[in-house]
Amino acid sequence: MKILVTGGAGFIGSHTVVELHEAGYQPVVLDNFYNSRLEVLDGLEKITGKRFPLYQTDCNDRAAMEAVFEKERFDGIIHFAAYKAVGESVAEPLKYYQNNVGTLLILLELCEKFNVRNFVFSSSCTVYGEPDRLPVTESTPRKPAASPYGNTKSICEDILRDFIHSSSNGKAIALRYFNPIGAHPSAEIGELPLGVPSNLVPFITQVAAGLREKLAVFGKDYDTEDGTCVRDYIHVMDLAKAHVKALRLLEKKEEGAFYDVFNVGTGQGNTVLQVIRTFEEVNNLSLNYTFEPRRPGDVEKIYAQSDKVNREMDWTAEKSLGEALSDAWRWQQRLMSDSLISQN
Repeated sequence: MKILVTGGAGFIGSHTVVELHEAGYQPVVLDNFYNSRLEVLDGLEKITGKRFPLYQTDCNDRAAMEAVFEKERFDGIIHFAAYKAVGESVAEPLKYYQNNVGTLLILLELCEKFNVRNFVFSSSCTVYGEPDRLPVTESTPRKPAASPYGNTKSICEDILRDFIHSSSNGKAIALRYFNPIGAHPSAEIGELPLGVPSNLVPFITQVAAGLREKLAVFGKDYDTEDGTCVRDYIHVMDLAKAHVKALRLLEKKEEGAFYDVFNVGTGQGNTVLQVIRTFEEVNNLSLNYTFEPRRPGDVEKIYAQSDKVNREMDWTAEKSLGEALSDAWRWQQRLMSDSLISQN
């Protein structure tokens, strides 16, 4: 099966390309390199021994996307391509709605035109907002999102659900995943933020590498074990495998339309300080960090209950927080040796 991976040179996308290849699929990478780099394709080739087809295309360009669909004739799509920074989405909401919602509409129109039945959507636990109870399950009510980024994911889920329900044979899964971290154990691919990182772990590794003076911990007065935010941190390799499992499940749904959502997390929450201390322990390093005021759009605490994905997709998170942070640091060291990243 030939699978289009939009955002396939990005953090989660590139690791999923590896897992698709190893599972016997034919991934086709599509990326506009807004927040990724061409060198990722070299890393993929070193890991897999294969140079995957690449389209340097923006999903907002309908004509260009239609040409890709016409040429490749896909059996399925995994849609990662989206803007993803919570803080930026608060400052520039229209940019996020135009890109994140608009690209999904174009892809679904093309799926209908070219009869692409299998669709896996990159959603997020942000659709739950600030949950009343933990852990969150798939039946946990969605709340008004804490950020425009989160709201785009809720809107996209609704669009995808309505599209599938109007179809006679469309099939889709939305994966609501939590906080992906880590890197491929080979250190050939990993998270590659351009400019100032918006996620915790790449900021940690850049501080450890001396690229940044200190780490800002936003908020120390939350109702948590140590006053800092709680998240469910999942190794990107585990998350990549979940996308392959989602495709397998869609393949089994042979007749009629099908849509469902799955949480993809470890089932365990960790505070920001716990992540910092675990990073220091597993890598034998000391980090310079300070506490800053709370950041707009941040949820206090959230982590998953993953019973449904464990049961229905035969998937479970296998790698520990320590493994993820060790792999992330190894990747950062590789970046430094190859001069692929600099302070911005």
